[in-house]
Amino acid sequence: MTGGLRDAFREQAESCAALGSPFMARLMGLCAERLVPGSPLTDRLFAWQSEVGPRGASVPLRLAGALHALCLSGHSGLGAVYPPARTSDDTLWAAVEAALIGEAKMIGRFIDSPPQTNEVRRAAVLIAAAHWLAAVCDRPLRLSELGASAGLNLSFDRFALRHGDWTRGADRPVLTLAPDWRGPPPPAAPFVIDARAGVDLNPLDPGRAADRLRLRAYLWPDQPERRALTDAALSVAGPAPERGDAIDWLRRRLGHERGTLHLIYSTVAWQYFPPAAQARGQAMIAAAGQSATALAPLAWFGMEADAATPGAALTLRLWPGDHRIALGRADFHGRWVDWHPPAPDEIPWQAEPRP
Repeated sequence: MTGGLRDAFREQAESCAALGSPFMARLMGLCAERLVPGSPLTDRLFAWQSEVGPRGASVPLRLAGALHALCLSGHSGLGAVYPPARTSDDTLWAAVEAALIGEAKMIGRFIDSPPQTNEVRRAAVLIAAAHWLAAVCDRPLRLSELGASAGLNLSFDRFALRHGDWTRGADRPVLTLAPDWRGPPPPAAPFVIDARAGVDLNPLDPGRAADRLRLRAYLWPDQPERRALTDAALSVAGPAPERGDAIDWLRRRLGHERGTLHLIYSTVAWQYFPPAAQARGQAMIAAAGQSATALAPLAWFGMEADAATPGAALTLRLWPGDHRIALGRADFHGRWVDWHPPAPDEIPWQAEPRP
């Protein structure tokens, strides 16, 4: 697996550079070049028994997260070389190598679990989708987030989305997202959240210091704006999402509630579900859609990777009627949004009076 791990670090370096993190690109590149077997920790990394890259276990990101967690916890060696410090490659690698030896047990525990970022900037597309849905079918939203991590994006109604001279979302937001926006603004139709819940295989609890550290550790060290947004979202976060299999959990929530629109959504999570779980979930949601009505509609939104580039596809299915709607595309970290949905009045809707 030596070549596989080195290739995974190189691929991660390229991704980090494309996503605006020169430091992470540099760190991952150094790992590709200089990390060697020979200790229990590095032997474990090189002998990892599954796909090690971003489409599998994401071993490079696990290691980077562990090192950043150490830095955030006050590790003096890493603190002297991590941003905003500027050092040579040799000085940076010497500090990393020392941490790999001296903090091997902590790093080993940290990498047992996969990365969790709970990227708050992805909430920009949730705000936009909620406004668009409100313009189509004015119903309070009942939220079900799949792969919710710490549930920070379940509070997207507390955030604002701004571009140029328009703003959408909360009137008094705890944070404001300002991606590079391409396309028309979302409709100004207001939306209301009636209920919210999320699920994750390994949920993080915003109330626990160790879980907050884990969230911050996966925010790249040279991107302080992401840390500021995450800290603001943590200030209004609810309880931790439920622990469990997303599809099994969703089965219990698919009953319709008259007077609400049930919005099921995921942001860069569905793509990591096993193919069998995806197929089962898709069939369940479609079956529930067949019994949806205009008084109890169902929507399924995804911000997920597909075969196209750049970024992730923004897709929506809406019942009754099983409307399949392409909303546009977005950067995986929410830095830009290419928003091009149909106009809400183009969607044939069975208008019925509100209950």
